[in-house]
This record gives sequence, C-alpha cells and structure tokens, in this order.
Amino acid sequence: MKKKALGLLEVQGYSVALAVMDKACKSADIEIKAIDCNNPKAGDNAHIPVVVQVKFVGSVSDVKVALEVAREAALKYIPNEEIVTRCIASCHEELEILLNVGKVKNKQI
Repeated sequence: MKKKALGLLEVQGYSVALAVMDKACKSADIEIKAIDCNNPKAGDNAHIPVVVQVKFVGSVSDVKVALEVAREAALKYIPNEEIVTRCIASCHEELEILLNVGKVKNKQI
C-alpha cells in the first residue's frame, strides 16, 4: 500500500455503521478495507449490543472528510459518546496486513 491515511470509525450498531459509511463513501474518495464487530462495554445490557469498527484508507483530506461526514451522520442515530473516529495520516506499510482483519468477511459472488 502506498502511504495512505487510515481512517477508523467505531459506532454502536451495524446498521448505523453501514448507513454512515454509505454517506462517507459518497462524500470522499476512500476504500473500505474491513469491518469488525465487538461487544460494547455494557455487554448484553447495552441498548445496541455491538460496536462496529470500519477501517478505510484514502488521502489525508479524503479520510478527514469521510470521518467528519460519518460522525455527523451517526449523531442522527446515536449519542456522541458512542462514536469514535481516528485518522492516522501516514500509516506504516506493515499495518496493511492488519487492515483486512475483521469478523465481517467480504464474499464475492
């Protein structure tokens, strides 16, 4: 992978992740690498019992735009404290193998 920025978005709920990443992909030139799911801190007592992390890459400006759009869209569904965004402006090439690791598998038909 050429030096690209890495965007990380974590939200409560799989449907929220899909909805906000749809908007993010339409607003910026990014490529989703993987989606991973974890249990939230509150476990089964959580209102939405899954935390979803989306890993994506693009230019620094595109990743920042995508993260801003995703956060703004997510706020329509969940509170701010259930949204985490991070941008690594120039991720190390050895991270590339980890970007494709996730529980949600892409099966081409």
